[in-house]
Amino acid sequence: MEYSNRRSVLIALFMVMYLAVFAQQQKYVLVVHGGAGTIVKENLSPEKEKRYTAALTRALQSGYHILQTGGSSLDAVEAAIRVLEDDPLFNAGKGAFFTHDGRNELDAAIMDGRTLKAGAVAGVTTIRNPISAARAVMERSEHVLLTGKGAELFAEEAGLVPVDPGYFRTEERWQGLQRALKTDTPRTTQGHDGKAASAAPAINVDQKFGTVGCVALDRQGNLAAGTSTGGMTNKKYGRVGDSPIIGAGTYCNNATAGISCTGWGEFFIRNVVAKTVSDLIEYKGYTVGRAAGEVLDKVREMGGDGGLIILDKQGHMAMPFNTKGMYRGAVREDGTIEVRIYQ
Repeated sequence: MEYSNRRSVLIALFMVMYLAVFAQQQKYVLVVHGGAGTIVKENLSPEKEKRYTAALTRALQSGYHILQTGGSSLDAVEAAIRVLEDDPLFNAGKGAFFTHDGRNELDAAIMDGRTLKAGAVAGVTTIRNPISAARAVMERSEHVLLTGKGAELFAEEAGLVPVDPGYFRTEERWQGLQRALKTDTPRTTQGHDGKAASAAPAINVDQKFGTVGCVALDRQGNLAAGTSTGGMTNKKYGRVGDSPIIGAGTYCNNATAGISCTGWGEFFIRNVVAKTVSDLIEYKGYTVGRAAGEVLDKVREMGGDGGLIILDKQGHMAMPFNTKGMYRGAVREDGTIEVRIYQ
């Protein structure tokens, strides 16, 4: 009798453990963003709004299929971002903004929440999908961040086929640069110390937003995050924003959350936004929403704008922003897709 009771208890414990693991493996989530900025419904035609919604939906479906079939969060993040990099609607890959010199210089980063390994590239001009180059840096080199020609050479050695820089050109982005050049005169604006800087050119807020990103949670309970961008219209001097900077625009840790940011990069770098959000979760026990909101408030107080997506290991997510809108969407394990643009 005693043996039978003990056996029943062991079976019950085994079933509880099995169900807990099974339930965890069934939870998989993917979140994407396509940039934040002055996105006003009246200024976005119904046709273009449909195009944005369709593109974000394709990205979500691409990553979801990988998660649904047991693939890794890293694979899902890379796949979703590649869809957005290939779509000229977004400031990443094919739709990258132009620099002051009329070039397209791209940045990207990816991070594995399980191992804390990360890879990034910056200032590249011949890599069709910078997110794939960032992953190659993470997995096939001893480094985290490679830039310019060195990053391009490494990408070729890693098997990524280069493209002609003209591949990234779109007429819409080119005309955006021409408009920016007409107003590019030195005049008073905010300096990095918050004081007037008379020698600095004023920045049109509509020229600095862009970036695409993704965070995913797979069946194994692992997180991954990635970000890709074409930078800022009319940027000069080899400028690099927050997207490829681990801890600023991209960060991921299974113990806290995966974060991908979009917005005015200089402010996200100065506030180390992604890592600070993670630290608030780890050391203060904040929810993902509270942590993200508090850090974005600090960015706004300093004069910056933008948003981020965040996802933790329990599947809790948030997509806060302090601009007029942010292209964003999510898909859960049941396949339900939700895409939003405005406040």
